[in-house]
Amino acid sequence: MPITPAHSVIVLDFETTGLSPHQGDRAIEIGAVKLLNGEVIDTFQQLINPNRRISRFIEDYTGITNTMLSTAPSAEEVMRDFRHFIGDSPLVAHNASFDKRFLDAELARVNIQYPGQFACSMLIARRLFQQAPSHKLGDLVAFNHIENDGVFHRALADAQMTAKLWQVMINELEQQQIDEPSFQLMQTISKTSKSALSGLLATVRAQQHQGTEAGWRK
Repeated sequence: MPITPAHSVIVLDFETTGLSPHQGDRAIEIGAVKLLNGEVIDTFQQLINPNRRISRFIEDYTGITNTMLSTAPSAEEVMRDFRHFIGDSPLVAHNASFDKRFLDAELARVNIQYPGQFACSMLIARRLFQQAPSHKLGDLVAFNHIENDGVFHRALADAQMTAKLWQVMINELEQQQIDEPSFQLMQTISKTSKSALSGLLATVRAQQHQGTEAGWRK
């Protein structure tokens, strides 16, 4: 796999009817931010008609109502557009296992696949910001003093906040003398124990100094 820069990714977020597509839950909104060299160059936001009524809890939690969804486009239309949007870019989400399940399930309904790899900003934040009170998105935004308008649980707003957090984590690594962190390094950090993180970063610094990434490259 070619080495991919961490600052050129697509950050995405789903709002859904529940926790598991395997239990019949569906996506009701998708939002995404496209980063190129650390700058936002495009966004994607669309409500999705799940062809069912959503619960009052979900309406209150997200602010998305059944009336709003009744006129939204179909999942097939939205997911075809979103597949075009993401191309073959690497993907980032906060609690990525959740968003990946819904992305996979909704694309499978229309027989579409995608080549991009996922990284989880929540798992990386657990390693880099071990002193944070929690690693929920809102708490990490507050912990890192990331500017925000207080809107959470809408897909584009959460994707935008996750994109800002992603850039903060890249900056944190650069301050620890990791030159131009790669997406693959971010994935590796997410799978590294907290106690082993300092050793991993020391190895990467040494390898970069020697002009090689062979030790941690996927």
